[in-house]
Amino acid sequence: MNAIARRWDQGTQVCIGLDPFVEKMPAPFQQQAEGILAFNKAIIDATADLACCYKPQFAHFAAVQAETQLTASIAYIKTRYPDVPVILDSKRGDIGSTAAMYAREAFEHYGADAVTVNPYMGSDTVLPFAEHADKGVILLCRTSNPSAAEFQNLLIDGEPLYIHVARRAQQHWNTHGNIALVVGATAPEEMARIRAAAPDLPFLVPGIGAQGGDLQGTVRNGQTSPGRGLMINASRSILYASQGTDFADAARAEALSLRDQIRALA
Repeated sequence: MNAIARRWDQGTQVCIGLDPFVEKMPAPFQQQAEGILAFNKAIIDATADLACCYKPQFAHFAAVQAETQLTASIAYIKTRYPDVPVILDSKRGDIGSTAAMYAREAFEHYGADAVTVNPYMGSDTVLPFAEHADKGVILLCRTSNPSAAEFQNLLIDGEPLYIHVARRAQQHWNTHGNIALVVGATAPEEMARIRAAAPDLPFLVPGIGAQGGDLQGTVRNGQTSPGRGLMINASRSILYASQGTDFADAARAEALSLRDQIRALA
């Protein structure tokens, strides 16, 4: 997680999600064979100095048979902006040799610096990823979706399941200092409890923007110290701020606004 810490030192906790919706892109990109890649490059060039990381969402590429454009988008970031880490948001969750292959997929095939992982099957899922000591493993803990509480808030020995995930991540799985947690901005009170259970772990924070998450509560309850500890994700609000020729400028303006809002709350 050292690369993320260096970006925090540059004054940003903004994670920019790369979630391609071809129909939302400006018309010229919809007509190109590699329009997703071209669109991503323009967004990346417009926002790289404002991003603590980029987070391409695997399914958004795979569903439209754009895996090669995903690979190329990550390679573009690594070549042009090597100080900005890339999180592959694929939420893998399997065991043994299959988990090991998913780790190779993320880190070797796609070249990501970190990957999201569903820890539901326990250590057998997490450790094959975490043994890549120079790569990040970001575990689902308390997610931002409306039905998250159906399982994640269930009490086990008097504490919610998400607290058990956070504590195990902090105390058992973070041997290499490469574990982080997904904690949604839609649950700021839960975030405070998770921060108490996992004081050292970075949080990847979805839910700002379309999901109506609490930015002020996120910064207040999630930071480890002013300007540090969070990767606050925004995707559609930045990517599709405009469908006109000014789309890249509009994306930059949205990213800059979010960065400055976070700074003001720090």
